[in-house]
Amino acid sequence: MKLKALSLALLVAAGSAHAQDNNEGVYLGVFGDYYKSEWQNIRDVAGVNVDDSTSWGAELGYRFNNFWSARIEYADMDFDLSGARTGSLDGSRFGVDGLYHFDGGPFYGLFGIKSIDAFESMTFANLGAGYRHMLSENWALNLEGAVYQGLDRGYSDWNGKVGVNYFFGGTGSAKPVEAAPEPVVAAPVDSDNDGVMDADDQCANTPMSDAVDSKGCTLYRDEQVTVSLLVRFPHDNAQVKQQYFDDIKAVAEFMKAHPQSTVVLEGHASAVGAAKYNQWLSKKRADSVAKQLSGLGIDAGRISTVGYGEERLKNTANSRDAHAENRRVEAQVSATEKVKVSRK
Repeated sequence: MKLKALSLALLVAAGSAHAQDNNEGVYLGVFGDYYKSEWQNIRDVAGVNVDDSTSWGAELGYRFNNFWSARIEYADMDFDLSGARTGSLDGSRFGVDGLYHFDGGPFYGLFGIKSIDAFESMTFANLGAGYRHMLSENWALNLEGAVYQGLDRGYSDWNGKVGVNYFFGGTGSAKPVEAAPEPVVAAPVDSDNDGVMDADDQCANTPMSDAVDSKGCTLYRDEQVTVSLLVRFPHDNAQVKQQYFDDIKAVAEFMKAHPQSTVVLEGHASAVGAAKYNQWLSKKRADSVAKQLSGLGIDAGRISTVGYGEERLKNTANSRDAHAENRRVEAQVSATEKVKVSRK
């Protein structure tokens, strides 16, 4: 009767309020339950039966997340006796349960293992279901039913349970959702004044004199650059005079600045003397200039020489000045450079 009165009072209270069951953390509860047992000849005492019990108890639990929680419980039991012995028998129940909350809602399944001490200590596995009704942020009512299966003697029992839980730390009142402020749109900025806004500019601080592309980067164009060389020689001589060393050095520096460049040194002679000798002499003059370039750090593989003899005269006159003009080595070295495009 006391258990029925408690259940009725809790159900009435449950109807007065409801909060969402999403508390996590530790909770403490008290409960009352009715335990239906039919233990025959307990402790092998003929004619003594243990019947149902009303119990009061406490439990300590922990809600891990929306779906899982666990608890330990202790119940003080009061069994009725029948048969050869009547009256009541004090007992106790201690055990642990795991709870699975379906969809994180108020209904849950439970499973556990219990030790019941009455005349003797027996172990039971239990399986059941329950319903938890939140009365407020911290208080909840729970109703359960479970079957108990004895592991020692094979008894099959069941119980009904009603209790109240207190959660330490509530869900907290939901804060009103404030409307997001209107975003402040900043005016576009072009820090380097190149005509491309900073948000799209991938090359900051380009010089104002440079033309730029759509990404704000300096525009370049390919430009052909050339260095020329002219070395003159005395009559019947292939030695490079010192006055041409700076010109040869300029060619070497150009080739170092353009590592892909190569040079062809073209040797020439005047028309004085035999043509075959002049061809040999012109090649020797080109080789002398090549030796100078190599000495300045230019790889020999980048240098070619050819002797044209008197085949390509610059001046066909038969005079001293014309002959001096024809005794020479000539070369042109070209390369492609990236040159900035200027802003108009």
